[in-house]
Amino acid sequence: MTQTDLPDTQHSWLLTALPAAARPFALLARLDRPIGWWLLYWPCAWGLLLAGGLHDHWPLLLWFLLGAIAMRGAGCVYNDIVDRDLDAQVARTRSRPLASGAVSLRAAWVWLVSLCLIGLVVLLQLTPFAAGVAVASLVFVAAYPFMKRITWWPQAWLGIVFSCGLPVAWAAAAGTITSSTLLLYAASIAWVIGYDTIYALQDVEDDALIGVRSSARALGKNVRGGVASFYALTIVLAAVAFWRVRPDPVALAALLPFAAHLGWQVARLRGDDGTTSLALFRSNRTAGLLMALACLVVGQA
Repeated sequence: MTQTDLPDTQHSWLLTALPAAARPFALLARLDRPIGWWLLYWPCAWGLLLAGGLHDHWPLLLWFLLGAIAMRGAGCVYNDIVDRDLDAQVARTRSRPLASGAVSLRAAWVWLVSLCLIGLVVLLQLTPFAAGVAVASLVFVAAYPFMKRITWWPQAWLGIVFSCGLPVAWAAAAGTITSSTLLLYAASIAWVIGYDTIYALQDVEDDALIGVRSSARALGKNVRGGVASFYALTIVLAAVAFWRVRPDPVALAALLPFAAHLGWQVARLRGDDGTTSLALFRSNRTAGLLMALACLVVGQA
């Protein structure tokens, strides 16, 4: 398998356009798979938009996008450094640059620091309070790669990590954290658990062989019901957050397209079909956009 025909590569043209020496580093940061940074970005947008920050803080939407690309890349590099031995034992991941030896451990650390410096530039655009919230979240980021070794629910920890941008963006726009912030943050965590359980279905057999834990393995044959439950919790928590911001039926109606999309995912979910699981996982880029539009409607009202 070459570096340009990995099974989950979305933008092989990017790899082809890069010099050969740069391609392993692009793969290491998953630059060819933008779904990861979209999923990291959307909670940031939700927080800023529901806090009513579009008018005065719209440039932050662009800064958060840059930060999501850089820090998702940094997170992937760090995860691969920690998991390089496990990755070598899983069919889907053994061709990753560190596991395959295409990138040395030292070069990976240098690349990680470089990406973090881009994140630092974004951090400097925030208010001190928002920056403090962002720095505090790094504790959860650093611990994430080890969760699959000690808990059956590493997806819950990923939810905490991938949703951290939401309170950061809210704090940057509103200067405070409210109960609505925490409710929407919890909704985002439930959403992440749902979609990452779908993603984990691709590795159930390999994970069982090497002892890696996941929510997909924990749920077993009940995976569809489990995902449906987490998605339902997402909608309920978001609805309460919306209502606290704007106690109006229109606020709840704004959630309907997002809710319908999550329902469509559950209806199509098949636990034994890795191709369908990957497609459904990637469709959460659209789900995140639908929620962002709902946050915009309610936050600007």
